[in-house]
Amino acid sequence: METGGKMKKGAAGRKGTGPKKKPVSRSMKAGLQFPVGRIGRYLKKGRYSQRVGSGAPVYMAAVLEYLAAEVLELAGNAARDNKKNRIIPRHLLLAVRNDEELGKLLAGVTIAHGGVIPNINPVLLPKKSEKAAAAEKSPKSPAKATKSPKKA
Repeated sequence: METGGKMKKGAAGRKGTGPKKKPVSRSMKAGLQFPVGRIGRYLKKGRYSQRVGSGAPVYMAAVLEYLAAEVLELAGNAARDNKKNRIIPRHLLLAVRNDEELGKLLAGVTIAHGGVIPNINPVLLPKKSEKAAAAEKSPKSPAKATKSPKKA
């Protein structure tokens, strides 16, 4: 038997009966796509340190989002170069290995089904014939051959 004076459970501390505000995620506040709350939970559960500041998961989410966007951008370009609409592991490998900074970051990483960067040592290539070598050394346009270097 309930008395008429009791309020519904959970409403005791709330003042006013206006509409509830919609919750705003920390990712939305930071303007990120990566989950700030989940990364914060992983940082705490992973026991990387005794305490985790409130800015740490935001910063980490931003860094991870940037890296993901960078890799996806380069992999998308590699896919377009190969006339494909879908990014496959090969495109990821080409993107990472052709970029100097990403290549350094992921130097010890093996990408499954990525293959290798196409490379043939110049020593192994067949030698050029005499005619091709002579034509390559002579200037192609006579105008450039007659010009003298400008004096400073």
